[in-house]
Amino acid sequence: MRALRIYAGPTARASLAAQGLQPEHVGTIPGAAGGPKGLILGPMDRFLFGDWLLRSSQPVDLVGASIGAWRMATACLHEPVAAFERLEHDYIHQHYELAPGQKRVSADQVSETFGRNLLAFYGGRVPEVLNHPRYRLHIVTSRGRHLLGTEHKLRTPLGYLGAFLTNTVQRKAMGAWLERVVFSTGGAGQAMAPLPFDTRDYRTRRVLLDDANFNPALQASCSIPFVLRAIQDIPGAPPGAYWDGGITDYHLHLNYAAPGLAQSAINSGATSAYSTRASGINDAKKLVLYPHFQKSVVPGWLDKGLKWRHRSSPFLDTMVLLAPDPEWVKTLPNSKLPDRTDFTHYGNDLDARVKAWTRATRASQQLVDEFIAWLDKPDMNLVHPL
Repeated sequence: MRALRIYAGPTARASLAAQGLQPEHVGTIPGAAGGPKGLILGPMDRFLFGDWLLRSSQPVDLVGASIGAWRMATACLHEPVAAFERLEHDYIHQHYELAPGQKRVSADQVSETFGRNLLAFYGGRVPEVLNHPRYRLHIVTSRGRHLLGTEHKLRTPLGYLGAFLTNTVQRKAMGAWLERVVFSTGGAGQAMAPLPFDTRDYRTRRVLLDDANFNPALQASCSIPFVLRAIQDIPGAPPGAYWDGGITDYHLHLNYAAPGLAQSAINSGATSAYSTRASGINDAKKLVLYPHFQKSVVPGWLDKGLKWRHRSSPFLDTMVLLAPDPEWVKTLPNSKLPDRTDFTHYGNDLDARVKAWTRATRASQQLVDEFIAWLDKPDMNLVHPL
């Protein structure tokens, strides 16, 4: 059974038909939110960043939310293969002991443990991420506004209810409750590297990623509401509560294909300055290579149940998406990808969960093997419309 399915937008499909896919064709790599589902992409990450992309020299933008932000930041470390192996090990073996009669771990406990683990993971290595010679990292977070400006046991649920109802009517209108804040590393001679996507689709701010805000920004991007605590008042960023980047941009359905955009003014002289508008500059010749765990690129976390928003759009015209075949997924433990329900399913049985997740990640090496075979002999019959 084939494991890998390849999808491409119309512009990307024409490029693949004409010249196949070479590492120098890639300009952007997104990393989606999705918790443990991202584990299935570990072997692909090790191949792309530890081998394939090393055969080229162009700058590459890495855009990540939640576990995708953790993955993309890890790609910027020296010796990325070893770093991705550690990420996989640490994520699989994370454990939150439930006390007798306790059904779920408290948000305080998860946040404290996760924050400590991030500090250990990147301890002394943040400059490697910030100063990578090729990769420009963009960490996506969601900043609460008005009722969601601070975390509160009553206001926060009410605020998210308002965001849910508003989003159902119009995604862009949800910006009244939550805005996208992107923390970006510096570009050559610039305070911040330009974004590889346009931001006129949704209310957006930008902040320079630096040593002071790296860990808070990354933890915020992974802070699922009600599962972890929000990160309050990140250094150098607008004040407020910051949550998981997947809330505003679950699978990073961003306008990568927007042509001829002019970058908005940025306060280039101040390392901690932020701007309320920042359209990106996209090189139309470069493709977006997206290792993903499914075909659909869902815009926001609150869009999961809104099936009409799961379709492709012109935003994704330059995208090549790599995803596991749904039938192959059924061959994995529990007939599914690893996900957050496994924490409840296995409870305190850490060994059983580790065994299931390890089996799934090892099986996903087949995705890489099939991708390598396709790169060597591109077959457009295996490339499906996105």
